[in-house]
Amino acid sequence: MTTASAMAEALAHGEVTSAQLVADAVDHAQQPDSAAVMITLTSERAGYQAEASDRRRLRRAPRSRLDGVPIAWKDVFDIQGTVTTCGSASHLHDVSAAVDSHLVRRAHDSGLVTVGKTNLSEFAFSGLGINLCFGTPANPVDPELVPGGSSSGSAVAVARGIVPLAVGTDTSGSVRVPAAYCGIVGYRASPGRYGPHDFAPLSVTLDSVGVFARTVDDIIALDRVLAPTRADSRSLPPRFVVPAGEWTEDITPEIAADLASAIAEFRSAGADISVRPLSSLATAQKLMDRSGTIVGAEAFRLHSHRLDSTMPIEQATRRRLESNTYTADSIAPVYAAMSDLRAEFAAELGDATLLCPTVRHAPPRLADLRSDPARYDSANATTLRTTMVLSYLGTCGITLSTTASGYLPGTGLLLSRPPGHDSALLAHADWTQRVIADGAPPRGESTRPSHR
Repeated sequence: MTTASAMAEALAHGEVTSAQLVADAVDHAQQPDSAAVMITLTSERAGYQAEASDRRRLRRAPRSRLDGVPIAWKDVFDIQGTVTTCGSASHLHDVSAAVDSHLVRRAHDSGLVTVGKTNLSEFAFSGLGINLCFGTPANPVDPELVPGGSSSGSAVAVARGIVPLAVGTDTSGSVRVPAAYCGIVGYRASPGRYGPHDFAPLSVTLDSVGVFARTVDDIIALDRVLAPTRADSRSLPPRFVVPAGEWTEDITPEIAADLASAIAEFRSAGADISVRPLSSLATAQKLMDRSGTIVGAEAFRLHSHRLDSTMPIEQATRRRLESNTYTADSIAPVYAAMSDLRAEFAAELGDATLLCPTVRHAPPRLADLRSDPARYDSANATTLRTTMVLSYLGTCGITLSTTASGYLPGTGLLLSRPPGHDSALLAHADWTQRVIADGAPPRGESTRPSHR
């Protein structure tokens, strides 16, 4: 049982207890191959929550479909009694959190069991997932490769089967990228979908909550728990727009071949797919190339005091902060154009979903980046180039794994919609994942997704 849906089904039929699932999760988290995945294990809390869930099951009074299912949280969310490290040695001796973040509380109130807090890039400020203080979680696809970041621990915790669900944050790609690199599903919700953000920020303008799972069905299940009032919007088979330009041309030959295969497969399944340029996307990218990024400007504003401090920070973090020293002086046009470009992007897409590779190359090798700072910084920039501009345009997005379907391991397909279109995005992603996994449904067969 590696999916939340399978666990929920087994719990509902009395085939397993939450206490057993949690004990397995904690044991798995402590195995050598899971080193550096978790920063903090909340074993005692998880035990109490699991026992309470099992008592509710005996009374036939579960709080939700996912009552008793284990979950983990990126270590930017507060969990009562634990230090929120943000992946940095500079926070190791901070005071423990007095209360849970509101999203952690909401999950607990729905019966999910928190087993701990996951590793990340320092301050969530990198797309590679490397961490020198807490170690770098090993990519399950290949331990010689970076796991992707910044939510590296959350991605690896799901990919290794420690937990079926993990929550991260995504500012420039910090959920979508590690999901692609680790061969799982990663969903960036529209900012504010789950309420006000009370996690440690990187960029208050672009931060959002994200979820990792093995299946879109699990993402939908947790979304229904955390955003229960949202409408389930469906239009299937989907219409896709594949963006012409660097997003589908500045990619490795292997990823280009995978994209072509996917387009052919989806068309065979009944999807309407057009390949065309999007002016909003091109304009946004040129604007950021010229004036800098909001993430860089706001990260510098938040963390620049560390450059002259005795607080320990990683050299790669220092380089990224120093590279944004003057971004605050040039960033005004990027802020000014954001609202209009988001509206233009939504108009250009219409009722279609954007389809493109999540990353433009396979995961880089850890050894190559550790030995060459320039190569490290270049890999970070190219890894995030696609997801960063889509964050600027406010998109919700979901990375679908193609690793088990004969495609290049450690990459993924990215579906994106304008902000607030999450329900349509998830419906289209569910259809797409089923086509990838099972092949095109016969013509005439219903393509309405089944949410068990």
